[in-house]
Amino acid sequence: MTRSPSSPAGMHRGGPPDARPLWRVFIAFLGPMVLGNVLQSMSGTLNHIFVGQMLGTRALAAVSAMFPIIFFLISLVIGVGAGASVLIGQAWGAREPAKVKTIAGTAISLGLLLGLVVALFGGLFTDALLRLLRTPPDVLPEATGYARTMMLAMPGLLVFILMTQLLRGVGDTVTPLYSLLLSTAVSCLLTPAFIRGWFGLPQLGVTSAAAASIVSFVAALAYLGWHMHRRNHPLAPDRQLLRALRVDRRTLKLVLRIGLPTGVQMIVISLAEIALLALVNRFGSDATAAYGAVNQVVNYVQFPALSISIAASILGAQAIGASRGDRLGAIVRTGLWMNVAVTGALIIIGYLFSRHLIGLFITSATVIELAQTLLHIMLWSSLVFGFASVLSGVMRASGAVLVPTAISIFCIAAIEVPSAYWLADRFGVEGIWMAYPITFVSMLVLQAGYYRFVWRFMKLEKLV
Repeated sequence: MTRSPSSPAGMHRGGPPDARPLWRVFIAFLGPMVLGNVLQSMSGTLNHIFVGQMLGTRALAAVSAMFPIIFFLISLVIGVGAGASVLIGQAWGAREPAKVKTIAGTAISLGLLLGLVVALFGGLFTDALLRLLRTPPDVLPEATGYARTMMLAMPGLLVFILMTQLLRGVGDTVTPLYSLLLSTAVSCLLTPAFIRGWFGLPQLGVTSAAAASIVSFVAALAYLGWHMHRRNHPLAPDRQLLRALRVDRRTLKLVLRIGLPTGVQMIVISLAEIALLALVNRFGSDATAAYGAVNQVVNYVQFPALSISIAASILGAQAIGASRGDRLGAIVRTGLWMNVAVTGALIIIGYLFSRHLIGLFITSATVIELAQTLLHIMLWSSLVFGFASVLSGVMRASGAVLVPTAISIFCIAAIEVPSAYWLADRFGVEGIWMAYPITFVSMLVLQAGYYRFVWRFMKLEKLV
């Protein structure tokens, strides 16, 4: 079946549910989204490679010191996007495009406001935040310059991230892929150019990666607006969407009902990462650099797992909007098997080529050995993480977010952080990474229990 970018995966526009086997629907939806997430991650990865190889380990540690803070700030808008994409999925499945525009307008307005607040307060308190994290003194000046630049760019970055989430609500994973491809290409060109001063550009040192990132997502946003307007996309920036750019109270309540728990969960995850980074920093800048390199490798495994979860959530929301709740069980099963195939394959690749992958970011043999050891400790648990994410994603599609979110928060706050500190006292820096498998296994057991014995017996209703 030929499908335009504005047609939802798993649904014919204005028609009945797609008659194709679910695994094919999943692949059609998932393929561009996984590739898009890989491109998004690749932009950060290549920036880390350029910084680590061209400026050294200290520079990489300076960039890595900002990772949890950026993740925390992005978490503020991920919750909004998660709630809005579920509502858009249900409205699109029910064939109500006007509601799609109303939901999108509220979400974009809220994301822009959040970005402006972050830019103002984050830019003012950057140095204090990094000192609070116990950033090693030898990298603090460089880390501060990089972090402040990224903070000031938050309004545009958050709106860009939000738009990619909203597009997936109508089943469009192709347009975000194009925009991420452009963003990655611009970033990869400009980062080394800013480092070396090519093409007459100023030499910006560690801040080069931040400056390149800003230009890249501005270009991607401009492309999104032009492309969607040209294709008459259901989320194109036309008069109807511009009129909807306000915070509609009724829509806001629905978005927050679903998105706020997800946002809180993301914030708790980011706070946990900040706490763990502060713990890692106690072991010196080599450990901080290893932390950054391991995160980059793990991202390539966990992002596809999260993409499978998002696909399951959007397809579930569309099914509920079309009054086809009977498809949810098949969606869950397909998502779990997709996780085995995709995430499992990436884990195997990660173990087979771990030294080469870590070596992309780090030149010090000692730090490579440390990072490889840390990666081996926790990489396998990404498969368990993917299982738990699929279950919580489908439950979120029905609006049932409080208990799955509470389970995740409990596992992170009450299991991950305490166990990391306890194990670090006994095994050193390796103990921090032992906490991840413990957390993911606990999360899967609790999510599966709630899904099997409670959620499956709940009455499902459309929210819009």
